Amino acid sequence: MDYKERLKELIKERALKVSDKPIFKLSSGKLSTYYMDLRTITLDPEGGFIIGNLIFDMIKDKNPDGVGGLTLGADPISYATSMISYIKKQPIKPFVVRKEPKGHGTGKQMEGNIKPGERVFIVEDVVTTAGSSLKAAKVAKDFGLEILGIIAIVDREEGGEENIKKEGFDFYPVFKISEFLNQK
Repeated sequence: MDYKERLKELIKERALKVSDKPIFKLSSGKLSTYYMDLRTITLDPEGGFIIGNLIFDMIKDKNPDGVGGLTLGADPISYATSMISYIKKQPIKPFVVRKEPKGHGTGKQMEGNIKPGERVFIVEDVVTTAGSSLKAAKVAKDFGLEILGIIAIVDREEGGEENIKKEGFDFYPVFKISEFLNQK
């Protein structure tokens, strides 16, 4: 199966919503004429399997210890990648970055079996300005992790790549939004 082509089909079928008017409010607060709801795919058995395989194939040669990002967008991506990595006998640990430190218990902002000094990829469903990805990367770096790069399923091509590179990280989008909007 061509995982990338199948994922593209799923995105077109389920995740991409387009309007003539800017009616979709993004997490940045900006209004847009299109919205990419990738949770319709990342929280689906087939979608998870495909994404896990795609991300694993992208990162396996760099031998990362972990994959994760800011909850909630990154969670199913990191879990799927971790599961596929285990099946393929090259386990990569998932981790979660909370938006804020936990208000009780140990007060952690990082969850998972990841340890300072380990090498990780930050994952994200959709990157617009990269605010969420960069927040996750900062928390992970402050925790002592080495960031190998930031991966997004879709780059909205609205400054995220530039912001990521400006902070010194490599950026690996699976798709750019122009691959979908230019075909409509």
